[in-house]
Amino acid sequence: MSQRKKAPAGRKHSRKGTSIFRQHKRSIVIIYTVLGMLAAMLAVNSVSLYARNQIYKQQEAELKAQIEEQNTRFDKLKEYEEYVKSDDYIRDVAEEKLGLVDPNEILFRPEE
Repeated sequence: MSQRKKAPAGRKHSRKGTSIFRQHKRSIVIIYTVLGMLAAMLAVNSVSLYARNQIYKQQEAELKAQIEEQNTRFDKLKEYEEYVKSDDYIRDVAEEKLGLVDPNEILFRPEE
């Protein structure tokens, strides 16, 4: 048998662990670099998405205001449609455009 000095088991194991870390150090650095770049891209995209979301919210508010305005206009047109179908409208148009008066109505005209 040969007389060989044996290194303590713990020391041999720690050297092995260190050598494995050294072997994979470049891979770990690459992985962390890629993760960092992905995080940076995510941050930039989230800022741009937030800005775009604000623009969309503003457009949504403007469109809701336009919808409300058009609904109000629609209601006024419905009221006008009902008025046009009434006898009051016919009487008003006849008085204004044709100068007609009711038979029992007295018309006062200023002196010329």
